[in-house]
Amino acid sequence: MGSKDLKLLDVFSYESLVHAVAGAMGSVTAMTVFFPLDTARLRLQVDDKRKAKSTPAILSEIIKEEGLLAPYRGWFPVICSLCCSNFVYFYCFHSLKATWLQGQRSTPGRDLIIGIAAGVVNVLVTTPLWVVNTRLKLQGAKFRNEDIQPTHYNGIIDAFVQIMQHEGVGALWNGTFPSLLLVLNPAVQFMIYEGLKRQLMKGVHRELSSAEVFLIGAIAKAVATTITYPLQTVQSVLRFGQHGQPTDQSKLLNSLRSVMYLLINRVRKWGVLGLFKGLEAKLLQTVLTAALMFILYEKIANTTFRLMGVKRTMTAH
Repeated sequence: MGSKDLKLLDVFSYESLVHAVAGAMGSVTAMTVFFPLDTARLRLQVDDKRKAKSTPAILSEIIKEEGLLAPYRGWFPVICSLCCSNFVYFYCFHSLKATWLQGQRSTPGRDLIIGIAAGVVNVLVTTPLWVVNTRLKLQGAKFRNEDIQPTHYNGIIDAFVQIMQHEGVGALWNGTFPSLLLVLNPAVQFMIYEGLKRQLMKGVHRELSSAEVFLIGAIAKAVATTITYPLQTVQSVLRFGQHGQPTDQSKLLNSLRSVMYLLINRVRKWGVLGLFKGLEAKLLQTVLTAALMFILYEKIANTTFRLMGVKRTMTAH
């Protein structure tokens, strides 16, 4: 069997599929548990007239004004998007890792490069899903900013159709440029997670405890989120599609112009701290979600490999 055949087997391997399914299941479960925290974060990012308050205060306002189930508005499209997104990311990350390393020990630099490559593939494939779920999640919300126009979508398919009809197919990839920059978020997260994991498992072939996985998962996500948060805010605003920037230039120039405009405009209004509006809610949600996701991912993957009698590759870690 030639080297090309071996590389193909690494890409379409059973192990990569297990990692992808475990990652998707873990993320969906974790996001469901902490979904209201994401609702609070998104409102603070998109509605620039809403005052920055503590996460419990924001959720209390939302429930009071929109009903008890309002924090879970848009749950289904978000979960669908997240499931597809994490499946693609975990599959690409582990198949690229297996193809490149060929049984060798990984390094933080390699983890970062592989994470960026997996992130680029993920963004290009799943951005339309995230655009639709952002619109659906904010539909029916009561905004402080009166310039925001209400939307009327009857589910995921109808949202796709309406966006293509009224805004063009390209609108489904709104926010792709900051999303491509944001591949650094999961790349940095996985680099730190895999690095800490290697340190804990140094010289010992064992499964990490749930507490260890939770801790290193939380640290990795906290660092990655804080570094990239201003771009995440721009990404949310662009996906919502009501940032009011003219689109009279080429797609790339317009994307660059929109990102710079939104960042500068936010600094002018609220200072540098305005770039981090909603960070508390985001950190609370994303750190807890990522930590729980990594616990579930490791448990599901390890259990599956054990039940199927497949030895999990340890050299990659």
